[in-house]
Amino acid sequence: MLLDNNKVFHRKKILTIFLICSGILVFLFGRLVYLCVWQADHYSKMATALHERERSIKAARGRILDRNGTVLADNMTVCTVSVIHNQIEDPEQVIRVLCKELGLSESYVRPRVEKYSSMERIKSNIDKETGDRIREYDMAGVKVDEDYKRYYPNGELASKVLGFTGSDNQGIIGLEVIYEDCLKGEPGTILTVTDAAGIEVESAGERRIEPVNGNDLILSMDANIQSYATQLAYQAMAAKQADSVSVLVMDPRDGQMLAMVNVPEFDLNAPYELPEGTPTALTDKEKQDLLNAVWRNGCINDTYEPGSTFKIVTAAAGLEEGVVTPDSTFSCPGYIMVDDRRIRCHKVGGHGAEDFVHATMNSCNPVFITVGLRLGVDNYYKYFEKFGLLQKTGIDLPGEAGTIMHRKENMGNVELATVAFGQSFQITPVQLLTTAASIVNGGNRVTPHFGVRSVDAQGNVLTSFEYPVASGIVSEETSATMREILELVVAEGSGKNGAVEGFRIGGKTATSQTLPRGSGRYISSFIGFAPADDPQVIALAIVNNPQGIYYGGQVAAPIVRQLFENILPYLGIMEYNQDNEQN
Repeated sequence: MLLDNNKVFHRKKILTIFLICSGILVFLFGRLVYLCVWQADHYSKMATALHERERSIKAARGRILDRNGTVLADNMTVCTVSVIHNQIEDPEQVIRVLCKELGLSESYVRPRVEKYSSMERIKSNIDKETGDRIREYDMAGVKVDEDYKRYYPNGELASKVLGFTGSDNQGIIGLEVIYEDCLKGEPGTILTVTDAAGIEVESAGERRIEPVNGNDLILSMDANIQSYATQLAYQAMAAKQADSVSVLVMDPRDGQMLAMVNVPEFDLNAPYELPEGTPTALTDKEKQDLLNAVWRNGCINDTYEPGSTFKIVTAAAGLEEGVVTPDSTFSCPGYIMVDDRRIRCHKVGGHGAEDFVHATMNSCNPVFITVGLRLGVDNYYKYFEKFGLLQKTGIDLPGEAGTIMHRKENMGNVELATVAFGQSFQITPVQLLTTAASIVNGGNRVTPHFGVRSVDAQGNVLTSFEYPVASGIVSEETSATMREILELVVAEGSGKNGAVEGFRIGGKTATSQTLPRGSGRYISSFIGFAPADDPQVIALAIVNNPQGIYYGGQVAAPIVRQLFENILPYLGIMEYNQDNEQN
């Protein structure tokens, strides 16, 4: 009986082992079927990836064009030379050739050729002719891939607006940064098959994933206006031995920027070259600081005291609030007392009796201080905010600075008085231009901008860019009055040097002293628009630290006059005759 029980036990044990083994076999078979059928693609891709070497193909960056189709930023074909260590058959030849053709030292090339890595880049952005010569050596393990380098056909034209790209073809400053997503495209890939040792299998060929090129960007900028404004700025800078000159040109109806000049500019095709005369013994930080200064766009990145051009804002606020009318009368003895502060007029003997129109024509400080005091801190601050001066303009350029203004609770009568004629606070040139444009265009606060639309290679519109407009910052009546007054400033007042024969021009001059007071450094400026009764173009010229005569009416106004003499006919703005009709 005991023997029978043992037999039964052994049979059960054998059956259990059989069932377990059968289960394991079934599981393994099922797993094999799962891996070979359902996971076949996954492991096939893994196997391919294990034996594929990947090289990137740069996408052609989208071009930047002006409003007339002139190319401002383009691409040129260049090459990148790389080496694959496992494929090199004659390392000494490779080192010798690359040093010779690329102008590199052996100490730079040798460690890269001898480095055990999947791929080592030797040099990028070499010209195509050099790349073709290296290809002709037919050296195993040396790869020459074509890609693109940014090229600017006009050198330094609009350098601080356009910006430039780095070695990776990515925007660094200017519009190249702001519209990176539009311009950059999608890179492609070259895939080659290698064996277990990492050697390319020639019979396997290569696979290419083609790059997708970036889209073109169309600007509101007019290259002809930009070029002429740049020429005038350099002439003024040389004539007055000034530190810098800025010229901004805008369509006041919609905020489209036609030009933005900030000389000295720099060569976009060699942006890392420092100006002549720069000391050579510089630390990396010192060099970068100097480059940042060279690249800096003072029109948007820097603030300044606007001086009398800001009287446009005080006048508009006073008219809108009703604390002054064109016929309001004043008396200027050459100064005004505000609390315990004596603030003088630029005309020491004073202007005597004058109405508000003539006070504006004379740029009389005491009158504008009086208007500011009549408004009071609360009201003045209200209009400062209503006109958009406490916010950035929103221009499509990086690094826009904000207004530096007294806090409302810290403003007393003296602070209010100085602000009223454009001192003791700071704004950017583009902020002043935008605010003035919004006051004379009927009261619509526009957003200054360069980007108009993006298009594909065939010119099909992909995106039309839209920008906010705030209506009613002043009434149409106030806007019309301001246009009339500012036309008289140019026709008969302090802005006479901004007049253009045959055209109705409005404008305002300014001469402001930089801090600290008494430094002998001035900023001369003039803002002008045309036609005065229906503004279609507005311009601002700023000359920093002119030597000798420094008055805005004599230094800056002629810049805008010469600009308008050339661009008004070019823009199709008709001359005005004595019969109040346009020819």
